[in-house]
Amino acid sequence: MEQIVTKKKVLIVDDEPNVRRLSRTILSKNFDVVEAEDGKQAIEIANTQQPDVILMDMMMPKMDGLTACHAIKKDPATKSIPVIMVTAIGFELNIKLSQQMGATGYVTKPFTPNDLLDKIEQVLATP
Repeated sequence: MEQIVTKKKVLIVDDEPNVRRLSRTILSKNFDVVEAEDGKQAIEIANTQQPDVILMDMMMPKMDGLTACHAIKKDPATKSIPVIMVTAIGFELNIKLSQQMGATGYVTKPFTPNDLLDKIEQVLATP
């Protein structure tokens, strides 16, 4: 009998279609990938689809990633979903802010496929 392996679900949140496309290409072999183009959409999808991990861009229109991360972490229905912040600016202050908003990890653009996969595996392996 064939065993059905369910892939973990990753929500990619970025306002730039090219970044979403690149991330989807890197991740779709190992994960089910869903996408959002801003923080508001991210919160809705986090609630309805309950991804296993969220990759959240920091700088977006409508609602930035830190605000969306904070909202996801405040909601009892989504607070256990790990959020990895993704940004072009790797300042110590941004890392601290991300952690204060509840982010589990941090990846700086431009990232390599291995950077992204390693960070996701690391976060998913942490209880």
